[in-house]
Amino acid sequence: MEAVMRQTWAFLFRGYHITRRYIGWVVVFNFYALVTSASVALIGVAEGNYQLTVKLIVGALLWNYLSRLYEEISMSIAYERWEGTLEYTFMAPVSRAVHLLGVSLFSLLNSIVTSIIVLLGLMLFTNLTLRGVNLFGVLVVLAVSTVAFVGLGLFAAVFPVMSAERGAEATHIFQGSLLLISGVYYPIEVLPRWLQPLSAISPATYTLSACRKLFGVDDSSSTAEHLAGAPLSAVSYELLILALMGAIILPLGLMVFVRVEAWAKKTGKLKRTG
Repeated sequence: MEAVMRQTWAFLFRGYHITRRYIGWVVVFNFYALVTSASVALIGVAEGNYQLTVKLIVGALLWNYLSRLYEEISMSIAYERWEGTLEYTFMAPVSRAVHLLGVSLFSLLNSIVTSIIVLLGLMLFTNLTLRGVNLFGVLVVLAVSTVAFVGLGLFAAVFPVMSAERGAEATHIFQGSLLLISGVYYPIEVLPRWLQPLSAISPATYTLSACRKLFGVDDSSSTAEHLAGAPLSAVSYELLILALMGAIILPLGLMVFVRVEAWAKKTGKLKRTG
């Protein structure tokens, strides 16, 4: 157990050092996340509709968190290839589960920091208040949904392993598809009928639905001074679905990753740099 903890910490520490090395890009990406979220939130402000503003803010915040978590995990292999450390990592005497656990924990911490930055920035652009929000419930929902999104990240991480040329692009196509079908900024009902059933298989759909209830979105008693956040019991259905998704997607994603890794080693894909 001690060895596992040391190995996990090593991957966390490596992620920290890589972030320090490219701190300029980190600042750029966080700035971009903030201004794009503010641009979306200001649509509600321009309409003079506080409920719409809060709905858009919740969507922007959660998508920043979930997409950053997904992206950091799914792109971890591409980063390894760009750094020239992919073969060393895959040949190291470390189990793939420990390696991916370390990557996932660093991605989680990175996502939390980015979300806090975006939240504080949005409070400067809008009159958002957190009074009345069921923050504990929001944290519970995020904790449960994180498992499913880590699993999705593992699924997407196989693309850069399979293709040095187009793998990274494929992860972003997958990410964009989730954004489209999950109702981040609009109701699911506005999607074409043939797309609407796909929203039911996206963890983001249930995360957004639960967190909007916990923020008091669409509750007539919510005001600009005090939001009427729902109790945790009101989102038990979403929590159950998210827990089931996490229990299925995470081990399945790990299994697929390990199999694709074995295939890549046999076919020499790890040596390819483009």
